[in-house]
Amino acid sequence: MAEEQPSYKLIYFNARGRAEHIRYIFAYAGINYVDERITKEEWPELKKSMPYGVLPVLEVDGKPITQSNAVARYLARKHNLVGRDEWESMLCDVLVDTLGDLKQFISQYRTEEDPLKKEEKKLKLLKETIPFYLNKFEQTVARNEGYAVGSTTTWTDFVFAVALENFEQIFGLTALESYPALRGLKKRVHEIPAIVDWLAKRPQTEF
Repeated sequence: MAEEQPSYKLIYFNARGRAEHIRYIFAYAGINYVDERITKEEWPELKKSMPYGVLPVLEVDGKPITQSNAVARYLARKHNLVGRDEWESMLCDVLVDTLGDLKQFISQYRTEEDPLKKEEKKLKLLKETIPFYLNKFEQTVARNEGYAVGSTTTWTDFVFAVALENFEQIFGLTALESYPALRGLKKRVHEIPAIVDWLAKRPQTEF
């Protein structure tokens, strides 16, 4: 007898942000879920009922789970998106967490309010921090012939595809010119039929 599918509700803002790689997993695996997008006005009241006062939250049969990557790993394990063995599963985590470090630096730049400090952070990002990380990622993806880990699609590919799309929006469409393997990974993910379908119907948001 087939295992009964849990009911899922993903709660987040009307944005890609920290939830989009989870939506890619749902799309790829063909999982039905409620994509609940709340407004900034609704958030202060809703925040009180969230486990740690943050989003996204995934409700699984009504039980809330927080932390976007914990949610993504849970779904990825259930739908064979964590690599072929424990080693590849660990490599998925290493890459996602390392990309998280880079995203933190970018977030610090984007939220900087002092114009002079913001420009300093941007210059350091473009000249040092981003090339350091992207060159490492580029080598890994090139070695894996277009995949983040191993030779199969993993949830890490989705995390990178979403991040690279945002990266081009922040720094311009030429920002990945020096990274053909990363551009290829993003293109490959965005040509997966289930992801194509999702991209065609998802709400248009800035990030």
